[in-house]
Amino acid sequence: MTKSLKGIAASDGIATAKAYLLVQPDLSFSQTSIQDPEKEIDRLHKALSQSNDELQIIRDKAAKSLGEEEAQVFDAHMMILADPEFAGAIENKIKDDKINAEGALKSVSDMFIATFEAMTDNAYMQERAADIRDVTKRILAHLLGRVLPNPALIDEEVILVAHDLTPSDTAQLDKNFVKAFVTDIGGRTAHSAIMARSLEIPAIVGTDSITTSVEAGEMVTVNGLTGEVTIDPSEAQIAQAQADADAFAKQKAEWQLLKTAASVTADGKHFDVAANIGTPKDLDGVLANGAEGIGLYRTEFLYMDSAELPTEDDQFEAYKKVLETMNPKPVVVRTMDIGGDKHLPYLPLPDEQNPFLGYRAIRISLDRQDIFRTQLRALLRASAFGNLRIMFPMIATIQEFEAAKKVFLEEKDNLVKAGVKVSDSIQLGIMIEIPAAAVLADQFAKHVDFFSIGTNDLIQYTMAADRGNDRVSYLYQPYNPSILRLIKHVIDSAHKEGKWAGMCGEAAGDPIMVPLLLGLGLDEYSMSATSVLRVRSLMKKLSTADMAEMAEKALNDSISNDENKALVEKYTAAK
Repeated sequence: MTKSLKGIAASDGIATAKAYLLVQPDLSFSQTSIQDPEKEIDRLHKALSQSNDELQIIRDKAAKSLGEEEAQVFDAHMMILADPEFAGAIENKIKDDKINAEGALKSVSDMFIATFEAMTDNAYMQERAADIRDVTKRILAHLLGRVLPNPALIDEEVILVAHDLTPSDTAQLDKNFVKAFVTDIGGRTAHSAIMARSLEIPAIVGTDSITTSVEAGEMVTVNGLTGEVTIDPSEAQIAQAQADADAFAKQKAEWQLLKTAASVTADGKHFDVAANIGTPKDLDGVLANGAEGIGLYRTEFLYMDSAELPTEDDQFEAYKKVLETMNPKPVVVRTMDIGGDKHLPYLPLPDEQNPFLGYRAIRISLDRQDIFRTQLRALLRASAFGNLRIMFPMIATIQEFEAAKKVFLEEKDNLVKAGVKVSDSIQLGIMIEIPAAAVLADQFAKHVDFFSIGTNDLIQYTMAADRGNDRVSYLYQPYNPSILRLIKHVIDSAHKEGKWAGMCGEAAGDPIMVPLLLGLGLDEYSMSATSVLRVRSLMKKLSTADMAEMAEKALNDSISNDENKALVEKYTAAK
């Protein structure tokens, strides 16, 4: 029976395919007595074989997407499966106690886990307990005939359904098979939504109940333009979805004609439209969409995709590839922004009541200067290969910026003295995402080379509303006059000192926000690569004089987010 759900449209596009539930199955079971031990042992060996085949596929895909080092964890899992001591102990348990394979597996694995965890003086052996748990879970799933979901195992066209997606989940998605995804929770600024836009796959988040509303294998239609999900659609609905998808593809083809065009308004004013990236792999999308630079390179993915702190050389190679590929176009690199909702297993952070307001980003970098200096050295070495700009995240005070700049200059001096070639024209800027920095922008502008406004955090901090909390998502208001006044102050402060101001938050690609930002005089707009051509097309239809008049009304005559949204729609309707 056809059902419809409404969520938040997080990434454009329309797709229809079978649902693949990235939801952990129920692996509960009862231990029972058995009459035929050989039959249970056969079941065990079949589950072991299936588990091994599955892990081999996962390992191969992990090696391709994440690298050999990351894939080695699966080698350890396969070694456990092949260990005759492990399998033999389970077989003996089945024979001696006349119990089913599930019961014997749990009993033996619990024993191994307890043994490894007791080795408190050997960290390596203690870690094997986690491997045993993972392997046991996989074997048990096969014994019970259940599917352990894993994005790496998807080999047919599907709509991925999940409660939420972690950055590492999203990084594993193969868009040749995953045609869209839908989640219970999240917002347009969630990392999974941002990654979906980078991958150019439709996404809907915040549906509340998709995981309990759809069965695995059920047909689903996703409209990432409207936020509508249709479960078990009729033939007519599938046909309409295809027609809508064709129309959207036609629109994208028209935008593609602007790939090599400059980003110019109707009255001939030029603005820079750049793209945000997470890894060098995102460069294909940047080039395909004709971005005029990289306005945000989120370097934390280098750290999140590694089993340990990435070395200076590892980072150098990644930065060099991006700079060389984009040269002479500018590349703005954000230094490590870990903390909040981005964690590293090998860099334990203190438990905090509010990690978004805690020990994160530049605060970690200034505290752990060993990590910070390694990153800056890699960036400085790579600067010889392109047009590098560096910005520091989560800056609240001028003293923090000066401290970060001091470390940068020290490492630059060290490299120059060592005979390493570095650029002499690296710009240093800051993310404006803390209201204190926005309010003091007139003073910051005397010290920095540029500002890049991070609207995702600036809005949540200004409105005191967690952007990941569905219950207060109504307060994520990019068009609120309070937000617009902060943005205007930042832009005006930069211009007064002869500096430029950009925006790398998701609002920079918002078709409602762009006209307002043109009116406010923003210089650079950086967004998901898939939004570049749409924004360029929109700019061509707008006059900066008209937009300045509209922005003035939004700043001074309006009292709400919705009023300003309606104002923009009215001004641009005839364009």
